[in-house]
Amino acid sequence: MENLHIDFTYFINPLSFRRRPFLPPSLVDTCDATSEKSIKLAEGCPNDANFPFKEISVLLKDGTSYRLEGAQLATSLHYIPRKGYPLLISTLKDFTQQIHQPPSWSQRDVLVTVGSQDAMSKVLEMCLEEGDPILVQNPLYSGIAVVLAPFQSTLIPINQDGNGMVPDFLRQALNQRKKECLLDRQLKMPKILYINPTGANPVGTTLPLDRRQEIYRICCDYNILILEDDPYCFMNYKDPTPPSFLSFDIEGRVIRLDSLSKVLCPGLRIGWVTAAKPLTDVLELGIENCYLSSASLTQVITYNLLNGWGVKGTLNYFRSVRDDNKKRRDMMLQSMDLHLKGLCDWSVPDGGMFAWIKVRDIPEVQDMLLIRGKKKCVTFAPGRLYMVDSQKTCSYIRASFCRENPKLIDKAMQLLAELILEEKALLKAQVEKAQ
Repeated sequence: MENLHIDFTYFINPLSFRRRPFLPPSLVDTCDATSEKSIKLAEGCPNDANFPFKEISVLLKDGTSYRLEGAQLATSLHYIPRKGYPLLISTLKDFTQQIHQPPSWSQRDVLVTVGSQDAMSKVLEMCLEEGDPILVQNPLYSGIAVVLAPFQSTLIPINQDGNGMVPDFLRQALNQRKKECLLDRQLKMPKILYINPTGANPVGTTLPLDRRQEIYRICCDYNILILEDDPYCFMNYKDPTPPSFLSFDIEGRVIRLDSLSKVLCPGLRIGWVTAAKPLTDVLELGIENCYLSSASLTQVITYNLLNGWGVKGTLNYFRSVRDDNKKRRDMMLQSMDLHLKGLCDWSVPDGGMFAWIKVRDIPEVQDMLLIRGKKKCVTFAPGRLYMVDSQKTCSYIRASFCRENPKLIDKAMQLLAELILEEKALLKAQVEKAQ
């Protein structure tokens, strides 16, 4: 078995090194090891008898049901270990190992987080110092931009094409940054690459395997961690889905973020991090320092659900969600073809939840969408929100196809066509008036 030989201390900032556990490890070990007959006066837990719940029943759409009661109910209403509900952790470990088969699996660990947004925040808080640069795909998920804002990070954009991030652009950006660092000793090289490899938000591209492998090699060459944020892993519309970065990570430099928000429901707030143990150990302290542990009740509910389905049943359910969303995608594409042909350009999303639409001959669409679109009772997300340089004009629109009724989606595309034609007329009138 290969060992992970990276110096992980290079990636952890001083603040994270200074974190301390809530309780001394010796006391935690003692409490965990004591038998049920022991008299426990060390824990700061409320009395189970004062909880108002007698049982919680869950009924699934397929008719399956289960109840939380007794000891399991008490566990779901109490504090749990900072890693997460132990039975769910075990289930997620088995699932991750079977799906991705990472090298050196015994040297990695899994933590449950409050969705993958929380995991992303915790990882960046662990690694970055103020002003640190970070490599990001462009366009990018807007949620990472708000997390990075307090760090005043320098975002180094790596542009995408129809197949996602371009490895040559990544290498060029790193070569350029290296030259800049040699000229200015105050500058730093980036330590992290953030990437959505599957059904990337907002563009819907899925990185093919050869690009994933080349990006990984580049990150090895430059000693960079890969933050693999993959919430649409099971919503890829082209079979087969390429192997994850985690699946061929022989050095331990991939921090993988998974989420059940898109394939089960976001209200459960269940995500998980898979990474080398030296990194998860520090992330654990970040979780404990912030909120002790993620929500116990939803973790116990999720464990019962996944355990009841098993890996095969879980994957079958995820496929049913994917197939439904693929039908919705195709319906949106038909509506776009009907109403937007000649007005816009777009490509077929490989995965995820969004169509990425470029409006012809209108350099900036934000006011058109947010002001004039509001009057027509239709909403789209302006593309500017997803660009690294959000101050530049942007003619792109992000449209979600996963939730709305297909008939309403068709109506929305009709209204978008009206908006575009009206906007062109408005711009023409402004030009004529200026002349």
